[in-house]
Formats: sequence, C-alpha cells, structure tokens
Amino acid sequence: MKVGTTRLRSLPISLLSIPSKSPDVTHKLQRHISTSQIPPPTPFVPDSKTFLSLIGRNLSQHAAKVPTWESLFSLTSVQLRKLGVEPARTRRYLLWWRERFRKGLYGIGGDLKDVKDSVAHVRVVEMPRQQSSGASAGPDAVRKVIVNVPPDVPISELRQQELKPVSGLQVLGARTIAGPFVELMKGTSGSVATIRVQEGMWEQRRGQKVDGGERRKVQVRRKRKLEEIRKGRA
Repeated sequence: MKVGTTRLRSLPISLLSIPSKSPDVTHKLQRHISTSQIPPPTPFVPDSKTFLSLIGRNLSQHAAKVPTWESLFSLTSVQLRKLGVEPARTRRYLLWWRERFRKGLYGIGGDLKDVKDSVAHVRVVEMPRQQSSGASAGPDAVRKVIVNVPPDVPISELRQQELKPVSGLQVLGARTIAGPFVELMKGTSGSVATIRVQEGMWEQRRGQKVDGGERRKVQVRRKRKLEEIRKGRA
C-alpha cells in the first residue's frame, strides 16, 4: 500500500522577509523618545547622585555608573544590568522612582524651590483665607501654613501669591512645624526649621518576605507540609 506524500513548496523569499527600520532611523527614534522624557532637575534634586541618594536602598553606590542626569532618565533596565546595577528588584525600584519623578511625584522636600547647599529653610506664616463676598473678618479669616523661603528675607518683603504650602508638613499647636526629616531651629519656638538632603529620605521600605516570597511560596509550603506528615507518621 502506497502512502501519498504531500510536496511542500518553499515560499518566495520576499514573502518571508519582515520589513524593519534601518539602524539609523531606530537610533534617532530612541534618542528622541529618551530626550523628550527627561524631566528637568529641581533645586532639591539637582543631579543624579542626589537622586540615587534620596531613594535609598544603597543605590548611591552606583552613582559613578549613572554620572549624568540624562543617563539617569534614559538608561534601560538591560543597560543598567550591564553596568552592574543588581539585583533585578533594585533596577525595578530605580525605574519605579524614575517614573514617579517624571510625573512630579516627589518625596519630602521635592517641591522645595529655595535650596542652598542641599538645605532648605521653612517657616510658619499666616495667610488670609479665601472668603465669600460680604463675609466678615474673624479669627478664622487667616490660616497658618508652612512655606519655603530664604532665611535672610523677611516675610513682609514677599508677595503672598508667591508663597506656596510645603507638601508633607503640618503645623502642630500654635506654630510648631512637624514632619519627617524636619530639624527645628533653636530660639524660634518651632516656627522655623530646616530640611536637608539625607541618604534614604525617599526610600520605600521592602516588605517582609513570607514563606520565601511569591516565587518560592508554593515550594516552601509543600516542603513544610511533607515534613509535618513525616513527623506525624514517626
């Protein structure tokens, strides 16, 4: 009995080839995308070294591998791995913070505008509340807010339109500034303070692994169950 065979005809090479961009076009496109997504540095975060120091998890040890602001916001995960930024969760953490910074989501001090030598001064001021027309002035006509101003400039010389409340801080009691990494100045009754750049100010703490973490959880629990069964039979 003869079994019929089907002859396969090869397709023309023109149908198998997949069109692709030239290397020059791809490089220019990637460069344009990377450049357009680089946010400007801020007074509190003026360079890549400060950024890596603020986000913590010992990323400041890689500052020499990411020496410029442009490289900080353009290097891919693969490129960071080749530079020696390990382990993978550290690279993911860096990319996560990088994306937050692009969106203007900072940690404490990130919105401060008047910063000198990595130190910003903040103080409590009274600002009028917005009231409806015809409302009479009373004790609630003003509110106490914490603003970032130069230490040697009187508040009276600044326009209130330029004073913006500092995020992450609050006024406790009469005029005491409260918040993370706040250093109260002596002789001011807590109404004047400084915030200085410190290692790990913005660090997001890692959660504690349970049963070896997500990847090893099933294996660890299975071994534990088998061990309990073995002890029960003994």
